[in-house]
Amino acid sequence: MSGHSHWARIKRAKAVTDARRGKAWSRLSRGVIIAARTGGGDPDANLSLRYAIDAARDANMPKDTIERAIKKGTGDLGGATYEELLFEGYGPGGAAILCSVLTDNRNRTSPEIKKIFEMNAGRIGAPNSVAWMFKKRGVILIAANKTDEDTLTNLALETGADDVKSLGEAFEVTCDPAVFGAVRQALEAAKIQPESAEVSMVAGSAVTLKGEEAERMMRLIEALEEHEDTQDVHSNFEVSDEDAARLAGG
Repeated sequence: MSGHSHWARIKRAKAVTDARRGKAWSRLSRGVIIAARTGGGDPDANLSLRYAIDAARDANMPKDTIERAIKKGTGDLGGATYEELLFEGYGPGGAAILCSVLTDNRNRTSPEIKKIFEMNAGRIGAPNSVAWMFKKRGVILIAANKTDEDTLTNLALETGADDVKSLGEAFEVTCDPAVFGAVRQALEAAKIQPESAEVSMVAGSAVTLKGEEAERMMRLIEALEEHEDTQDVHSNFEVSDEDAARLAGG
């Protein structure tokens, strides 16, 4: 859990440029397409699609763009056929990495992702070499000035969330994916706006990285995230508060 907390804090603190927002919309759109293709175009009956739509809305993606993505997924509109791939590997200091991609050309994407690992002090692992460490969890970050721990704890008890953790300048609420929607609705009803909310892959244990190792790990993860086919990158690395602030540019 702790590794995810630091990584989420670093990502949240980084400035989001228009170019990165455009890439985020492309990534989120592909996520909607895959969810609709797999489970149908009705978000009330397809939980994965509902979460993909929520993520797209959180990124301020236009409604018509979301609707087009759903139609592409259900086959009502033409478009590229995407394939899901999962790359497992290790970064500096032996930290575990999961990198999920959506690609319309496996033969192009696979060697490119492998090269990113190799060029950034990482290495690709065999299937399930690190995936077993991770579990799908709902993770919600809320700025500390938006609420208090007692309020969030009561909300967690009411909705079935598992844990509320103080990260200093933010709170982290974790839950089973099955109650993720209920937790978000409860926050909305309480007029508490999250900094981020996602169903993510969270490791059960963390690897602590310091100094140069932490910097190299960040370069590897950022390089993976910059690849046009990357959907999500998850890791179990942990850093100190000082390193987290430095890596976030603070």
